[in-house]
Amino acid sequence: MPATHEVFNQPSPLEGHDVAAEPALLEGVRREGAGWAMEELHELGRMAGGAAAQAWAEQANVNEPVLRTHDRYGHRVDEVDFHPAWHVLVDTAVTHGLHAAPWADERTGAHVARAAKFYVWSQVEAGHGCPISMTYAAVPALRHAPELAARYEPLLTSREYDFGLRPPLGKRGLLAGMSMTEKQGGSDVRANTTRAVAGGPDGAYRLTGHKWFTSAPMGDLFLTLAQTPEGLSCFLVPRVLEDGTRNSLSIQRLKDKLGNRSNASAELEYDGALGWLVGEPGRGVRTIIEMVNGTRLDCVIGSAAGMRAGLVQALHHARGRRAFGAALVDQPLMRNVLADLALESEAATTLMLRLAGAADRAILGDSEEAAFRRLAVAAGKFWVTKRHPAHAAEALECLGGNGYVEESGMPRLFRESPLNSIWEGSGNVAALDVLRAMAREPHSLEAFLSELAAAEGADARLDAAVKRLHAELSDLEAAEYRARAVVQSMVLCLQGALLVRHAPAAVADAFVGSRLAGEWGHVFGTLPRGTDVAAIIERARPRA
Repeated sequence: MPATHEVFNQPSPLEGHDVAAEPALLEGVRREGAGWAMEELHELGRMAGGAAAQAWAEQANVNEPVLRTHDRYGHRVDEVDFHPAWHVLVDTAVTHGLHAAPWADERTGAHVARAAKFYVWSQVEAGHGCPISMTYAAVPALRHAPELAARYEPLLTSREYDFGLRPPLGKRGLLAGMSMTEKQGGSDVRANTTRAVAGGPDGAYRLTGHKWFTSAPMGDLFLTLAQTPEGLSCFLVPRVLEDGTRNSLSIQRLKDKLGNRSNASAELEYDGALGWLVGEPGRGVRTIIEMVNGTRLDCVIGSAAGMRAGLVQALHHARGRRAFGAALVDQPLMRNVLADLALESEAATTLMLRLAGAADRAILGDSEEAAFRRLAVAAGKFWVTKRHPAHAAEALECLGGNGYVEESGMPRLFRESPLNSIWEGSGNVAALDVLRAMAREPHSLEAFLSELAAAEGADARLDAAVKRLHAELSDLEAAEYRARAVVQSMVLCLQGALLVRHAPAAVADAFVGSRLAGEWGHVFGTLPRGTDVAAIIERARPRA
């Protein structure tokens, strides 16, 4: 190799660290009642920080899923082929209980532990998390049909990954999907035209219609919505019937998406497909809202994970790269940027763990936590998923041109970043849902404000921001028009309150001073003078 090709001033590969060894994560896991899960969390974290996991992530995205509509003889098969790396990623997730396993675990903190593990493993690769998330969210919806839950829940919670289209009850484990969206409706599922007619075998309905987006079409079971004489209703639709025949649904095509390339999303055609009613006829939206609550929480977790992954890459690069006579990490403006990215990441991580704790306690019967979760998950979903694309772009820029090439992994991270803001209701839908919750369930707002009040007196700037929020919430004029601004204020106050109570002083002071006290330029790297960037950066760095 010519001398001009000597490689220097490049950081070493980021591998061999423990993704779970993050102070904000570990502190939050203990605080929210899942300290017992530390051993498995670190085991998964070390795997996530290894070179093998990075290779699996790249392979699963470079070798995208392929639809096979027919076999060699002309029979319709509608199978999706995935690269082996995809199966390794999903198998790891299932084995560690990132899917529906917490529903079979009666320990306090089971759902917090699952959230933390989902956060850690999602930093490796986000696409395979889609069927994992939907399987987690399917169980509470399925419990509206006790007979179906008794039949399928043990297999949905099983820690065995058993890929392939076979009768569900003959498999060692199942994965579930969602089949909701139609061309004409999008988030407005009440506009769905798919029809369900009673009279099928074993109490089944026959569903006919077209689904515009079906996540993870190779799942074993789908929860779907269809119109009955009573109104929009929820159904469980298996890919394969128990007699071994394929259900009457076909995959029209796979979606060519911006990101999430490792995961297959598809258009499905129901042609008299058999489905079993879940919940009461005409109450499909109420039934499926349990699933939406779970997947919205996972949107927050996934975006927080993406922020952490981008931050770690930026910090590692800045420590291993020199420019203009000094390491990037020692240069004042870069330190401002890195500290600002770290603040956003920690605020998202702390919030998602609080939301997971609320979900865990709500499941155990805590009505106050259930009320808080109802409002805070929708608000958190709106804000954290909105922050992710800006965060990913800035983290990529920290690597300069090196971050713009596919080999760095940063372009994949950037392409993934808008997804969670769209999935399970775009920004407008989430913001309006917050308004709807406050109007229909006023106790949810009381619970939210009580959470803010727990930090009262700790920081005068936070107190002033909460006071302004109260004024905003009492002004109902043009509420829908102002919904985004109101929800943004709500989440920033909540993040500030959580950090003031639980984070080190340097982190809490910088977040409140920049996000709530008007000392921030709204682009990363505009933290005010006097910010303890050294402490913030040190806390955020990757660890072995």
